[in-house]
Amino acid sequence: MSLLREAERCVANQKSHVALNAFITALQPSGQWREQVKNAALRTKQGTPKSKVDGRLIAIKDNICTRDLPTTCASGILEKFTSPFHATVVEHLEDAGAVVAGKTNLDEFGMGSHTVHSRFGPVKSSRQDLDTESLSAGGSSGGSAVAVATDQCYAALGTDTGGSVRLPAAFTGTIGFKPSYGLISRWGVVAYANSLDTVGILGRNTASVRDVFNVVNRHDPRDPTNLSPFSRSRIHSYLQSPSYASRLASTPLRIGVPTEYNISELHPSIRRAWSRSLAYMRKQGHSIHAVSLPTTKLALSAYYVLAPAEASSNLAKYDGVRYGTRYGGPDSDGQSEGNLYANTRGYGFGSEVKRRIVLGAFSLSADAMDNYFIQAQRVRRLVQLDFDAVFRTKQPLLSPGSHTESAPNHTGVDILICPTAPSPPPRISKLINSDIAASPLDAYMNDIFTVPASLAGLPAISVPVTVSDEHQDSSDAGLAGVQIVGQYGDDELVLKVGELLESRKF
Repeated sequence: MSLLREAERCVANQKSHVALNAFITALQPSGQWREQVKNAALRTKQGTPKSKVDGRLIAIKDNICTRDLPTTCASGILEKFTSPFHATVVEHLEDAGAVVAGKTNLDEFGMGSHTVHSRFGPVKSSRQDLDTESLSAGGSSGGSAVAVATDQCYAALGTDTGGSVRLPAAFTGTIGFKPSYGLISRWGVVAYANSLDTVGILGRNTASVRDVFNVVNRHDPRDPTNLSPFSRSRIHSYLQSPSYASRLASTPLRIGVPTEYNISELHPSIRRAWSRSLAYMRKQGHSIHAVSLPTTKLALSAYYVLAPAEASSNLAKYDGVRYGTRYGGPDSDGQSEGNLYANTRGYGFGSEVKRRIVLGAFSLSADAMDNYFIQAQRVRRLVQLDFDAVFRTKQPLLSPGSHTESAPNHTGVDILICPTAPSPPPRISKLINSDIAASPLDAYMNDIFTVPASLAGLPAISVPVTVSDEHQDSSDAGLAGVQIVGQYGDDELVLKVGELLESRKF
């Protein structure tokens, strides 16, 4: 299919699937994108494409700044805001010939697990149960996931703080990849929790995810958390040593299975997908090994102390003075006068954002700092050490003397395979109907398997696996997300294993 026909189909799908609410700002049928795609098609015909994404439509989560389209973060406080600059990742994509396919819906400021906390309404997955009720698209990058799943774009960018790319991927049957923290620039990405936020990629297959990753995986001097060229070179040299380079070839892998992830609440369909994925990998010649990550039981609690604390600090700047929508005060377009800060933040933020601001402000208070925030930081360090203890490769960011090529950890594993989410996606009605809505804690529990890798900054990918079973009920839908987690910097190995498992039917 030609690039232009592919782009036209994506734009037509954006119009036909508008009820899913995946996009906040979508492309118009007659727009500049058509000329961009035609130029890319000409370059491809001449054999001089800029990259593998030249002429492809890439959707952008609406908390990533774009100069030509509004950046709202799905929040009332930014509903009229347009950034004066592109985020670095958008610059990289446009330089590579990609076309921005619009801005996708999300949980407000990325805070949520189901993309229902949006100023523009919830995102509905194209998947339904037997009663034809829409299922959750996951969050907070649910709009990006649904856009990919319904062929409204070639691939999409999301952000992953505690699982916000991987969870939507598991719920929509797409690929969701969170790279190692610091590989992709965060400059121009509206911050939720700086030490956790990672730009992630969603695609229909691993190949498309890799195409986008190769474009945006580069150093950016404007982002202080971005890895320097020296660190990138050191990690590459370490992983290309004879002890580890063969893992990307035909050498059998040592696959770790975290025993702590086999929780009693794990849904039977998820358990089947996990066990059959492991059985498939064993048939391919790889070995399976039980490993223990004891501190990961505490990871979720630590995350919901640390992330709200950082969010509380980051969101303090939205006050109605510097930028954003103003509520109250003498300059407020007819709004009632009053306390400018209180009105702006009270009307502009949604309930989930307010909840996390309050949680964060409490954990950072003088009375609670030692008991909550400092303890959570200690748990985070222990989670990192747990992962380091089970992987065959050492943490490559440690000082060079802390690991040697001649002494690999022969008892360690190369990657971990575990579920992405503990249960299938719930119905949208259960999430938004005030009479039957689940507790916020129930939504937080969806992140139980994704948060540990985020706390440790590790690369992880969720791939869809289909399991058929004659006793399967409507809530199973036959589809589950299986997560592959690697040591820091082992992104290519994680993608390779993702390719082996993606779209398998057992």
